[in-house]
This record gives sequence, structure tokens and C-alpha cells, in this order.
Amino acid sequence: MLDRIRNWRVRRIVARRPIAEPLWRDALRRCAPARRLGASDQAALRVLATLFLEKKSLEPVQGLVLDDADRVLLAVHACVPILKLGLDWYEGWHSVIVYPDAFIPRRTYTDEAGVVHETRDVMAGEAWGRGPVILSWADVLDAGKIPGHNVVIHEMAHKLDMLNGEANGFPPLHRRMDRRAWTRAFSGAWDRLREDDRHGLSLPIDPYSLENEAEFFAVVSEAFFESPAALRHDLPEVYRQLELFYRQHPY
Repeated sequence: MLDRIRNWRVRRIVARRPIAEPLWRDALRRCAPARRLGASDQAALRVLATLFLEKKSLEPVQGLVLDDADRVLLAVHACVPILKLGLDWYEGWHSVIVYPDAFIPRRTYTDEAGVVHETRDVMAGEAWGRGPVILSWADVLDAGKIPGHNVVIHEMAHKLDMLNGEANGFPPLHRRMDRRAWTRAFSGAWDRLREDDRHGLSLPIDPYSLENEAEFFAVVSEAFFESPAALRHDLPEVYRQLELFYRQHPY
């Protein structure tokens, strides 16, 4: 009965607020991971993007204006990771705040000696536990221009990671996934890349991935969807675990 009610609600939302064909075609043109999907998966992604726009509040700030094409594009990027998981994986938060460009949050923290410090880091995106996702629109538009980069997928990966607590690179795995295999693949790759970085070797993914395990998961998730062939070649064990987690085969 519950599934029938949900399906009825989905059909009603899709019928009431469909994504117009020109907007959909424009989004596919601008989002490579979506463009590479087969016809049936694109149809499912279109439904997910419609529901995302219905359930989430897209909130431009600092004078930014997002038109319908912009909103559809953002929703499509956001829904690529959950194509085979479903929108329930984005439950528990409501807002996507969009700045025109990189933003600089002001934060304070107290160190072990009791000294208060202030940080003002330039950021392209941020995700809060049960709070909003924050994005730089300039960086959203740059998705794919640098191989493997997609700030929306990056922040949505953090959201998935935080479903079982603090972001730590270990999202809630599916029932038949092996936690030990995940740990071996991710910890092994992270350790090897850190060693390569210490020796001045070039890395196959964004060096920001070495900040911590959470950033590593988010960065390889970007690469999984944006440059899957390269990730499969460079980090095959990580690629395999991401296939199992996202239930997708982008390459």
C-alpha cells in the first residue's frame, strides 16, 4: 500500500511540474554524466530531478538569479549519484544555498592551549550534517571543465557519507557489501597516494583528496561520474567499491 501511495504522489508531482523538454535537453548538454546514460536511466533521472526541485529549496544569495534552466541543471547534477538509490537518500535536509562565486565563511575555533583562532577559507562548496548544501554557482558551471571535477557531486557525496554520522569516507553500505573490502580499497589507495605525494609524484586525482578520508570519498565520487575510465584505470579497487555503492557502471 505504501509503495502505491508513493508512486501515486510521484506521478502527480511529475504530471503537475514536468521538466520541459528544452530545459531537459539543455541540462543533458551541460551535464556529461547524465548525457552518457542510456535512455531508460535518463528517464529515471528526469523524474528524480523533478522530485528534487519539488522537495528541495534552491536559494540563490548575494544577488544571484537562477532561471529555470539553471535550476534544472543543478538538480540533474545533484541526482546523478542517487540515480539507483532514490531520493530518500537525501532525506533530512531541505536547502541548497547558491553563491555567485566562491565564498569565504568566517569561523572560530579554540586550540588545545585555549587560544581562539579565526579561519576564512575560500570555498567552492560545503555540506552540513542535517543542514544545507552550499555551492558556488561559478564552480557548478565549471563541472567537467577540469577532468574529474564536479562540485555538486562532491557535496552530495558528503551528504551520503554523513547519513551514518560524521563524514569519514565510510557511508552506509548496502547489505551485501563487504565492509572489510571497502576499507582495504579506500585505505590502501589513500595511503599509496599520500606516499606518492610525499615523494613529489603527480596524483591521478585532485590532491585535495588527501585532506582526510571524507574528502577522499567525495573526490573519487566526482571522478567516478565525471571521468570513470581514468578512475577505473588508476584506482580499480576504489572504482569497484563505488560501483557497488552507487549501483552504477558509468564506464
